[in-house]
Amino acid sequence: MKLHLSDAPGKNLFTGYGAGYVLVNGIRHENNLIVRPESVEAWKEGGMANLAAEDFDRLATLGVEIVLLGTGTALRFPSPSLGARVLGAGIGLEVMDSGAVCRTYNILVAEGRSVAAALIVE
Repeated sequence: MKLHLSDAPGKNLFTGYGAGYVLVNGIRHENNLIVRPESVEAWKEGGMANLAAEDFDRLATLGVEIVLLGTGTALRFPSPSLGARVLGAGIGLEVMDSGAVCRTYNILVAEGRSVAAALIVE
């Protein structure tokens, strides 16, 4: 799916997604990643089952008000103890499938919100 949004010039935005990839500013990524308006970085390899406490500790240090966790092609929730690591840092955590994260992230960036998307790409 292609996404179109131009209300956030100079910011990282999702411009498309599909099976096994996402596009950030037109650049294809096929691995898990963390996207913020000002940066794109690699994240934990593997699927939801591979996520561990240190992965959520990393999300808790991003300095954002909300983290959107994209769980791949299907909605899957992490264990409450893992999510609590982010919530305990005073950061909101929303869990959705990765396509929904791409769309929601773009809207929040356009609103000027402090947001990060942590995606499982599958």
